[in-house]
Amino acid sequence: MTVLYDYWRSSASYRVRIGMNLLGLPFRPVPVDLVQGDNRAPEHLARNPQGLVPALEIDGQMLTQSLAILEYLNETRGGSLLPADPLGRARVRALAYAIAMDIHPVCNSSVARFAVSESKGAITTEAWMAQFITRGMEAFEALLDHPDTGRFCHGDSASLADLCLLPQMYNARRWGIDVTSWRRCLAVEANLAAIPAIAAAHPDHFKAEAK
Repeated sequence: MTVLYDYWRSSASYRVRIGMNLLGLPFRPVPVDLVQGDNRAPEHLARNPQGLVPALEIDGQMLTQSLAILEYLNETRGGSLLPADPLGRARVRALAYAIAMDIHPVCNSSVARFAVSESKGAITTEAWMAQFITRGMEAFEALLDHPDTGRFCHGDSASLADLCLLPQMYNARRWGIDVTSWRRCLAVEANLAAIPAIAAAHPDHFKAEAK
C-alpha cells in the first residue's frame, strides 16, 4: 500500500492528496502532527531530513517535495497534470511555482512564528499572512487573465497549477483574507470543488486522523 505521511492542514500535503485522487491512486494517510512537532521526531527525519510533509512511500522509495512527487506520479501513472506542449507546460509550471515557490515559503508557519517572535509581537501572524498571501494572489489573479485560462487555470482539465491554487485559497480563508476580488481564482476554485475526487482531498476529511 502506498503511504502518505502528511498533515491535514498542510498545503503541500493537500496538493498531493488531490493529485493522487485524480490519478485514482489509493493511499494510506499517516498523520504527522506539525503542531505537536512530530515532523522533528527521528522517525520522520529518517523519511525526510528536512522535517517537512508530505513524504510519499511508493514504488519502494520515499519521495519528498510536493511538486516533485506530483510530477513523478504524473509521469509514472499516465496522468495529465501537465500539458503536452512545451509552452503549456511552461505556463502551468509558472503558475504552480508562483504559489508553491513564492507565496508558500514565506507564509510557512515557522517563518511567520519567527517574524512574530523577532518583532516581539509588533507583527501578528494574521498581518504577516495577509500581507504576503494577498500580494501573491493578486498577482496570480492577474496571471489568469490569459487566453489559455479555461474552466481551470490552463484549459479545461485540472493541472499542476490547480493543485496549488485550491490549497492556497483554503489558506487565504483560514487567515481571514477577503478573497472576493479574486474573480478568476474563485471561478476555477468552484469548478475544481465540483469534482468528487478533488473534494475528497479537502483537509476537513483528514482532520480527525490528526487527533
